[in-house]
Amino acid sequence: MKKINLGLKIVVVLYLILLIPLPQYKNEIHVASKTPFTWNQDSLWKSLELTFKEAKDLSRIKLDSLVYKMSGDADLFLTKYRDTIYGPDNKIYDSIESKFFSVAPLIAAQEKKSDWYIRYYNSLRQKLKMDSQYWDMSTLIARNTSYKMLYGMRAAVEEILLQSNTDEFVSTMYVTDEPSVTPSIDMLGIKVHSGDLLVSRGGAEVSAFISRGNDYPGNFSHVALIYIDKETNKPYFIEAHIERGVAISSLDNYLKDKKLRFMVMRLRSDLPALKLNPMLPHEAAEYMYNESQTKHIPYDFKMDYHDSSAMFCSEVGSYAYKQYGINLWEFQSTISSIGIINWLNAFGVQNFVTQMPSDLEYDPMLSVVAEWRDKEILFQDHLDNAVMDALISQANKGEKLDYNIWALPLARVLKAYSYVLTTLGKEGIIPQGMDAATALKNNYFVNQFQDFKSNTLKKAELFKKENGYLPPYWQLVQFAEESLDK
Repeated sequence: MKKINLGLKIVVVLYLILLIPLPQYKNEIHVASKTPFTWNQDSLWKSLELTFKEAKDLSRIKLDSLVYKMSGDADLFLTKYRDTIYGPDNKIYDSIESKFFSVAPLIAAQEKKSDWYIRYYNSLRQKLKMDSQYWDMSTLIARNTSYKMLYGMRAAVEEILLQSNTDEFVSTMYVTDEPSVTPSIDMLGIKVHSGDLLVSRGGAEVSAFISRGNDYPGNFSHVALIYIDKETNKPYFIEAHIERGVAISSLDNYLKDKKLRFMVMRLRSDLPALKLNPMLPHEAAEYMYNESQTKHIPYDFKMDYHDSSAMFCSEVGSYAYKQYGINLWEFQSTISSIGIINWLNAFGVQNFVTQMPSDLEYDPMLSVVAEWRDKEILFQDHLDNAVMDALISQANKGEKLDYNIWALPLARVLKAYSYVLTTLGKEGIIPQGMDAATALKNNYFVNQFQDFKSNTLKKAELFKKENGYLPPYWQLVQFAEESLDK
């Protein structure tokens, strides 16, 4: 009995010791002196939804006729200016955007939807990428124009896609057949080459945070660099994971890792460096493949792309190409919102002038080759974004990431166990570079996210039942904000 009591006392003492919080050192953080982009277009979104509802009541002949006329006018307008280079401050882009937004809700309401909007969107992407080669992408006007056109029109396209029947839904959009001489494979019907960058969106809650926690909230949270062996034609996906650091994935494993979408990006073949050496993308990918095979590169929670001793996902691609004189992310990503900074800093991030996955789309050195998404998963993507946008608004009001202090001793034991596993080359329960308190904050964040997501989904399902269509994105955000207020 005495031994049992002694054992209990020892356990209690150890538990109390492990409850003692460590001193909180002030991390040095590098903050951007910028202003987050804001749409301030609530009245426009509501008017577009009203147009959609009114269009649903039109006869099929009347609606199809309107779409045919408006899309034809938009085509003529774009064709007229397609081959002329315009600056980012030219009103031509506002006119193009306005014409597309005017016809988009009508197409969404069509019983048999025109596929014009896909062709138009891709033509516009090609034009903007061509024009932006001559822009100073570090200027505010260039960034805003690129973002409004590429992100804003994607949002409109996806609202149309979400109102489509399953047999009408377009999973793969082919954008630009950028020439490449490097080895290639077929991936979900898309021809990808060695050296291509695959920008994707993960299914985890933190993926929503990464994609939305930016001065320019985006759709992507992860970047992988593909290397294809010239002899075997076997593909390898080089990517940095929070759990493992820089690692290699097979094609099957890459696709099995839950993804809500991905986009294939490729260096422009007319870049001077590629004209001198067309195999440069392959060589950069091979270099990074060998680096990841010869040493362990831990995950970089600080998001410091200047220090390659640890790497986050964007850094894998930028570091590889930097060795060959190609500096990707022509402008730095910035995070200026104090709420986002505080939350990311709680996860260990110290650099808020960095390289965010979504911003790679706006780099004029890269062409968008193709984009893939799935109908059911696409709605989940929008739902996650809406919940995250609402949570970010709470963060900006001063809401903190908390954790259960009583779970700290157990978390510390798990962290010690994870350290042993990592030392043995295995994957720990708590990732390398993340302490026990941070892991608990992550759990708190995930639980909060899932609770609000569940409530938001219920409201969305009720909306669909009452209105006969899926709620648009702005409505999902409103539902999410209502869920937070409860």
